[in-house]
Amino acid sequence: MTQNANFKTRCIHSLVKVFADEELLEDAYQQGSALIGEYYSFQVAYRSPLPMKQIRAAVESDLADTVTIRSVGLVPSELTNYNDPDDYLLRTTPGLYPDPLYPLEAGTVRTLPNQWRSIWITVDLTGNIEPGVHLIDIRFMDEAGGQLGSESFELEVVAAALPEQQLVHTEWFYLDCLASWYKVEVFSEAHWTLIETYVAHYVEYGMNMILTPLFSPPLELDVGKERPTVQFIGVKRSGSRYVFDFSLLERWVELCLRKGIQYFEFSHLFTQWGAKHAPKIIAEADGKEEKIFGWDTDAAGEEYRHFLTQFIPELLQFISSHQLEKRCYFHLSDEPTLHDLESYTSASTLVRMLLNDAFPIIDALSEYEFYATGLLTHPVVSTEHIHTYIANNAEHLWAYYCCCEYKHYESNRFFNMPSARNRIIGAQLYKYDIQGFLHWGYNHWYSQRSRKEIDPYQVTDADHSFPSGDAFLVYPGKEGPISSIRLAVLREAMQDVRALQLLESLMGKQETLALLEAGMDQPITFRQYEKGSTWILEMRERINRQIKERVQREAPC
Repeated sequence: MTQNANFKTRCIHSLVKVFADEELLEDAYQQGSALIGEYYSFQVAYRSPLPMKQIRAAVESDLADTVTIRSVGLVPSELTNYNDPDDYLLRTTPGLYPDPLYPLEAGTVRTLPNQWRSIWITVDLTGNIEPGVHLIDIRFMDEAGGQLGSESFELEVVAAALPEQQLVHTEWFYLDCLASWYKVEVFSEAHWTLIETYVAHYVEYGMNMILTPLFSPPLELDVGKERPTVQFIGVKRSGSRYVFDFSLLERWVELCLRKGIQYFEFSHLFTQWGAKHAPKIIAEADGKEEKIFGWDTDAAGEEYRHFLTQFIPELLQFISSHQLEKRCYFHLSDEPTLHDLESYTSASTLVRMLLNDAFPIIDALSEYEFYATGLLTHPVVSTEHIHTYIANNAEHLWAYYCCCEYKHYESNRFFNMPSARNRIIGAQLYKYDIQGFLHWGYNHWYSQRSRKEIDPYQVTDADHSFPSGDAFLVYPGKEGPISSIRLAVLREAMQDVRALQLLESLMGKQETLALLEAGMDQPITFRQYEKGSTWILEMRERINRQIKERVQREAPC
């Protein structure tokens, strides 16, 4: 409800993207439900014919202490999509897109003439929350304290808690990008402070596995090029013998566990796209540091084999002494193809022997032959190709998408895609019992192939290489991460998985699937689903209602 005829407001749901250069056509959305343990978000859009500064945005509610208000910012996109996208897009033109979620400066927002903007309201229901219906009022006031407008949202908190997250979720976390952006020395105390801040944010948004660079990750590189050195394992070489120092890894593990990380994925032991070379490894030899392995190292050669034969048993001792046996996963090489089958087979055979086949091996790949021949235990398959694995009842199946999933309605999170296309991944992961989800970009603030640093507020497409939204989910703030619409919606998708799992525990898988797909002409697949936000919002309300009914039915009188 607006108090000032010239100041327009509208309460809208979290799946709307509000563009400054177009009319807001979305209907008002003023009520919803959530479970205890969730983060629930909605927006209030606002517009004025006049430029105004120092507009105070405030919340009044019995939940006020759990409510955060942020301003939805705009960032540029030059490469919105490749030349042959499907038609499930908001727009294809370059321009300014809503994405970063900025903390309010002194609790205020501003208007520009006749531009719709929005604030993002998040209700944190992870604490001690009273079930029932809660009214949340959002008020806008001018500098003098006069009310410009207000909106009300009615949130019902269902008396049931989300179960613990079972899905393993990783978005690759780049320590080198943190050091580069903030101009701090790698593993300096300033760097560790930033790492802790970002890891806490990472966990808050639902990621429970984290990329752990034993040695500098051989990812997103031109052949022969290197990323900045981020190596947790200290190495000393004396002749043909190696001595390993695990103190940095120990500090990392302690920090991550303290912040809520549950799983560690050790960075790739061989180069990307084929496992033909070793990652960059720095060692102390004769009193000075030097690179002992890298692009000039034959991955199948005796020297690197000798190194791994000494290193991996000591790593396993570290894992055992820190009781991490159920928390560790290994990578060999990222996105190999059938052309790389021989080199990947060599790498897999060696590492599986050294691991005694006691730890999961996860790698992003698509060709089924890698899995069928037993070269890895947990295939991480692109949603473009995952149907082959599903048809063959592959076990321990994970999913991923990247810049390639854009032509067949696969879920993804580019700037120009509807947020509903981002969120649908939750229902898909649930239906097919996918065990893990991986993406390559939590904070990749470098260009394609890591050729140079970029400013993510100005360059959102990895220097005209990947559609905006592919390479990172967070922006670097002055002292820590600035979140995004895309990350907030992705967290909603993962909450959907947990809500569906809760309902399954109450009524079984088949009945839950029937309720999930109620009214659909065709069942959900990774390419086929109901488009638009209405279906997702109604589906989740349907799930919540059924949970409420089941819980009330089973509650003692």
